[in-house]
Amino acid sequence: MNESNASYVARDLAHVWHPCTQMKDHEHLPLVPIRRGRGVWLEDFAGRRYLDAVSSWWVNLFGHANPRINAAIAAQLEELEHVILAGFTHEPVIALSEALVKVAPAGLTRCFYADNGSSAVEVAAKMSFHYWRNLGRTAKRRFISLANSYHGETLGALALGDVELYKATYQPLLMDVRVVGSPDCFERAPGATWAEHSTLKFALMEAALARHHEETAAVIVEPLVQCAGSMRMYDPVYLSLLRQACDRYEVHLIADEVAVGFGRTGTLFACEQAAIRPDLLCLSKGLTGGYLPLSVVMTTDAVYAAFYDEYVKMNAFLHSHSYTGNALACAAARASLAIFDADGVLAKNRTLAAHMGARAHALADHAHVAEVRQRGMIVAIELVKDKATREPYPWQERRGLRVYRHSLARGVLLRPIGNVVYFMPPYVITPEEIDLMVTVAEEGIEKATCD
Repeated sequence: MNESNASYVARDLAHVWHPCTQMKDHEHLPLVPIRRGRGVWLEDFAGRRYLDAVSSWWVNLFGHANPRINAAIAAQLEELEHVILAGFTHEPVIALSEALVKVAPAGLTRCFYADNGSSAVEVAAKMSFHYWRNLGRTAKRRFISLANSYHGETLGALALGDVELYKATYQPLLMDVRVVGSPDCFERAPGATWAEHSTLKFALMEAALARHHEETAAVIVEPLVQCAGSMRMYDPVYLSLLRQACDRYEVHLIADEVAVGFGRTGTLFACEQAAIRPDLLCLSKGLTGGYLPLSVVMTTDAVYAAFYDEYVKMNAFLHSHSYTGNALACAAARASLAIFDADGVLAKNRTLAAHMGARAHALADHAHVAEVRQRGMIVAIELVKDKATREPYPWQERRGLRVYRHSLARGVLLRPIGNVVYFMPPYVITPEEIDLMVTVAEEGIEKATCD
């Protein structure tokens, strides 16, 4: 390790406990201390650069140190950094709420703020449960989610998810959630289209709602892409069918767009591709352009009205975070949203996505690639031990880690999920940088599967 980086690594390992990490790995897998970022590039203390192909855990939209978001935060810093949002308000949270209502699916008119994606999911679940309670329908206290889903790691959000890696250890602490089969199109029969498979799998959800709707408050889904669930994808028709069923059975639909919102799937919100409006929409990650922690749950006037009453009725939604509606975070989010319009981002992303998809699909013929799949600015490459049977590599072999290590050596930050290599870069990436990203991934896949 370069001496310029080594001192920072030593200081870190003396005190910092990193997320989603077996810390013992760092006895042989060096940490990478980052000094600064510019655009899609990160730079360590030795001057080595890394292309951020995963948007620093899917949060960065418009590059590191974006001048317009920097300026918005700097200007806000001179006026107000934070104030309690109970009994007080401020211009950044008002302006952001107005902007979100303009671009969100029609009818989502109310914004409740929190600090992160998991917290947004907690808010949505509590809000749905409490809504039915306020209406006197106290039996509606259960939730339905999809197999292989991920909704965060606080206890309520963790209970709503289904990725065993995160959930199994804490199962004794979690509420009981009903899980139905996923419309994941990796599992489709030979010759079946995505729409056909997703429609077929909806029968499982239809049966669950038919049987359990009286006790169900809400169904929660990640629209179109189950990101932490190995980037598995499904067709928008599933969301259309789900919206119809939730209306029919009087059950809320919670759309967790924490990871897939703000242009990741090709539209500003993934739900748009099914032309639906959820009852509660959870947003975070890209909300501030990757700058500061902030999340929001958007909902309807009908949900809001169920809590609007005389104080003595005790119907208010009593949920709070100290940094709710933080002024600096709201300023960053407002600046990030403005860039979409000013730069025609979604149209430009279609061109970038087409280039990224064309380059990545060249890997489909690799002997150990089962599928290359794409939804907008998300591309995933599924590695398998046997292409014919789709037998996966044993997780203990950590094939994805081999890709990660190779990519770092080549100046690209890829962070596979198990045996799935994926690209989710900032929207300011160039075609030439996409070429580098895919080339390095191809090299890493070859090294990881050569034995």
